[in-house]
Amino acid sequence: MRRRYLMHAAVALAAAVIFSGCEQTAANDYDATATVTYTWQAAYTPKGVSPDRPRDTRLETFESVSLVNHNGTRPGEAVTGPDEKGLWWPALPPKPTVDDLEARTRDGEQASSPELIKSVDYAITFDNAGETVTLPTNYQVYRQAAKAYPNQRSLALTLGPNEGSVINAEVQ
Repeated sequence: MRRRYLMHAAVALAAAVIFSGCEQTAANDYDATATVTYTWQAAYTPKGVSPDRPRDTRLETFESVSLVNHNGTRPGEAVTGPDEKGLWWPALPPKPTVDDLEARTRDGEQASSPELIKSVDYAITFDNAGETVTLPTNYQVYRQAAKAYPNQRSLALTLGPNEGSVINAEVQ
């Protein structure tokens, strides 16, 4: 029992430290975005190098395509989705051909099979003291905004240190 109490106390203290110095602001008009991106990537490794030397490997990026999701609504260019996080995705970019891979090979290197990388960047735009600002955020803030948006509910936003990000959102 004491152990559980100490664990809860530690979590509460961590939350207090994280949110101390953080400012809250109300957002009535906002645009939460999730920019989803597909990117083809291949690793190039010198021949004869063992897998325990990752520093010798370099990555090459090939075709990439992005799509912006706004407030959880389906973008017109979406091809798939929504996925398990409620995000819509574009069509895949063309996979690099063997000629594409060989064109970027340096002497003594071999390329791995191309790998499709999925990434997401979250941001929210809102009015802060009369100024429109766009700040990076996280999945949880994006989802809160996506749930609040259809009913035009306002959000209470918690800004991170130096007002450089949005770290929490609560539906009002």
